[in-house]
Amino acid sequence: MRKISNEELNRPDLETFKEQEKKPIILVLDNLRSMHNVGSAFRTADAFAVEAVYLCGITAQPPHREIHKTALGATDSVEWKYFESTAEACSALKEAGYKIAAVEQADKSTSLETFQPKADEKLALVFGNEVFGVEENVVQSADLCLEIPQFGTKHSINVSVSMGVVLWDILSKLKFDSKA
Repeated sequence: MRKISNEELNRPDLETFKEQEKKPIILVLDNLRSMHNVGSAFRTADAFAVEAVYLCGITAQPPHREIHKTALGATDSVEWKYFESTAEACSALKEAGYKIAAVEQADKSTSLETFQPKADEKLALVFGNEVFGVEENVVQSADLCLEIPQFGTKHSINVSVSMGVVLWDILSKLKFDSKA
């Protein structure tokens, strides 16, 4: 066994990536404080070829050195848009036909392992502030809340880790599950 070189990975170049079909998923960042988490969102969005990242409220916007540290150029490959509020972004997404899924612990949340995405459905995934989570008004207006099962003493996992877990779960179900 040996590591594969970057050249052997056959990744598309920037222009090819921008033109390729994207997954009908948008990441909505609800007032993220850490620019490293914002950069990680861009890198994860690039890795899974999702449509865009929506930055809301106090969430920092590129270009910024701290975002670039973790994005490693993904701010150039992934489309993004800024909104004054997460509610405004979600309203625009609903009008565009997206199902809004807040990733949050809520009284009527759907556990991620039981969630079955539909192949023909456009999905907006809302990820919340590192301390306060997704804003209550956004949770209340969402079509559903997805919750990642956890088994330790902490109440949450890092938001950038949550993005990777949720995206991989959804996309693997769409790709590998014939019912999706």
